[in-house]
Amino acid sequence: MNTPQTDNKTQWLYLFIGLAVLLNFTGLFIPILAPDGTLYAVIAKTMAQRNDFVNIIVHNADWLDKPHFPFWVAALSFKIFGISTWAYKLPGILFMLMGGYYTYLLAKLLYNKEVALWSVLILLTSQHIILSNNDVRAEPYLTGLIIAAVYHFYLAYLRGNYWQLMWGAIFTACAIMTKGMFALVPIGGAIVGHLAITRQWKQLVHWRWLLAAVLIGIFILPEIYCLYEQFDAHPEKVVFGRTHVSGIQFFFWDSQFGRFFNTGPIKGKGDPSFFIHTTLWAFLPWSLILFAAIWHFVKTGIKNVQQREWLCISGSLLTFLLFSASKFQLPHYLNIVFPFFAIITAQYFIGLQNERTIKTIRAVQTGLVLVLLLAIAALQYYFKPDEFEWDDAVTLVVWLALLAILPTKFAATDYRQTAFRTLIAAFVVNLYLNLAFYPSLLKYQAGSEAAVWINEHNTQKLPLVQSWEDANYPMEFYIEQPLTIVNEDGSGKLPATPFMFYGPATVVASLQSKGYHIEKQANFERYWVSRLKPKFINHATRAELLIPMEVVIVK
Repeated sequence: MNTPQTDNKTQWLYLFIGLAVLLNFTGLFIPILAPDGTLYAVIAKTMAQRNDFVNIIVHNADWLDKPHFPFWVAALSFKIFGISTWAYKLPGILFMLMGGYYTYLLAKLLYNKEVALWSVLILLTSQHIILSNNDVRAEPYLTGLIIAAVYHFYLAYLRGNYWQLMWGAIFTACAIMTKGMFALVPIGGAIVGHLAITRQWKQLVHWRWLLAAVLIGIFILPEIYCLYEQFDAHPEKVVFGRTHVSGIQFFFWDSQFGRFFNTGPIKGKGDPSFFIHTTLWAFLPWSLILFAAIWHFVKTGIKNVQQREWLCISGSLLTFLLFSASKFQLPHYLNIVFPFFAIITAQYFIGLQNERTIKTIRAVQTGLVLVLLLAIAALQYYFKPDEFEWDDAVTLVVWLALLAILPTKFAATDYRQTAFRTLIAAFVVNLYLNLAFYPSLLKYQAGSEAAVWINEHNTQKLPLVQSWEDANYPMEFYIEQPLTIVNEDGSGKLPATPFMFYGPATVVASLQSKGYHIEKQANFERYWVSRLKPKFINHATRAELLIPMEVVIVK
């Protein structure tokens, strides 16, 4: 029930939710991060340019790894807005914000408006959510789709509404067509876990779930059709070094369960503790409260099972445990359960009554905030970002002032003092990262920088050649002309001279040694920016890790 007291407690929250939405848009124009983000952008660009939404093509070859849905959406965005950084990132951010909306709806249905609003704020200020809205891959899509599916399926269970069941099936199908069959784990885990723990056996075996399975099967037919057309209908194609590869089998088994059991063509190495320490930093600045919230929920919930909701704990922890047991682990996998984590954290934080617990959490979070601010100060001191302008400094000063003033408006025993202090610290950290750090960091992604330069300066429209490198997708996405890729050492089929070449200075020297005449045009410095090392972060030692890259005309 919402009361006047509750409404008074939520009066600041709408403003901060609006600001959190804007915060998640601050990475919209930062160049796309290699390798995965630019790879996905290249796939969508190829789809849009060829008007081919069936085949996934990379380097003019068939590519079998991820399903089609996020590529379809990004390619459609390119068709509407043109090919650009923001046109690629925009759909992912919008799907993530849809996830914030459904987090609100589910939290309000399960608890109240105050919990719902704080759930949205916790979600939208979690570190890896903001990072993923900058480095857009499949996760922003998946996060929004999964929580939407859980909400509609839960309403279908509560109200027996088959329109809700259909919407749940649609969102589930889109999630499957984004990441594969493992998308069923958090969705099914939430619904099945809640019904099983509360012993609603008749509801668990209700025929509506069979209907939902049939609908999901129907709605994923576009993916099945595309995979059949590209792979199963062409057994002669060489994929993963062999022929007779079934795209449908890969979709239903190898891409997910094959990775889980490490029997598929793409293998990994697992660490059972990986997602524990990943959550510690990825869910900052709320992760410590989350751990306390999960412990408290389980400890108190088992004493009163029938009166609690088990959707969030079931959907998140089952997925967490399965991912931890998997041999294929990446930090961004966890994003899909962050809406559940946000609701668990919010309901615990708001429900705190014990004054000693409140003081303990306040002390811990205050210490965490200080650590985060010191980390940003150290990053500024050592990294020395080029893009840190006066308006960025003013923005951060305003937020630091707000950090010093707003929490003091609440009593020491009011959870809002700690909550707002934590919330504002998240704004300070991520505004610095998206306004200063990442724009400066991406200057060292030489492929995208060189592509922009070539687009402006290749007025003769000379053919363009690039030597292969692990992270060459930035050039492919940002360049506005055909691109020929040769071997890392510069060998391969070169076009007739004159042509423009982009690659390491060592490869340029090898071309010159073969008798080509070289006219140097521009110099860049490259570093694999998604793999940061302390030596690179330190401005004084950074040059030791940089690879000189050149744009030259070869005659």
